[in-house]
Amino acid sequence: MRDEKGFVWVRPDEVEWRDSPMGGGARTSVQDSDPTKPGIYMQRIRYAPGMFTEPHYHPDDRHCLVLKGTWYMGTGEVKDIAKAVPLKAGSYMKHPAGGVHWDGAKDEEVIVQV
Repeated sequence: MRDEKGFVWVRPDEVEWRDSPMGGGARTSVQDSDPTKPGIYMQRIRYAPGMFTEPHYHPDDRHCLVLKGTWYMGTGEVKDIAKAVPLKAGSYMKHPAGGVHWDGAKDEEVIVQV
């Protein structure tokens, strides 16, 4: 919800999930602004068990907070899930602009806020 002064709030039961352009069972929910445009935004990504992205990068820094589950992160052009770093709920990770990485979930649903 957004009020006339610009304050925004989203309660857990109000989160609206949509299929992610990443595919593979990922879902996204944008809480504020537009993640496809320059500037600050707030988005959640929900990874289905076993879902990993392919190596990719973003043009801007991304600040990520794990809200649920254990998120697995890897860096570089080669996706090797055995070398992924596990990040439990409460963990933070910064993806620097242009940094090639891949990420996902192993055996449980994972929610990350970006």
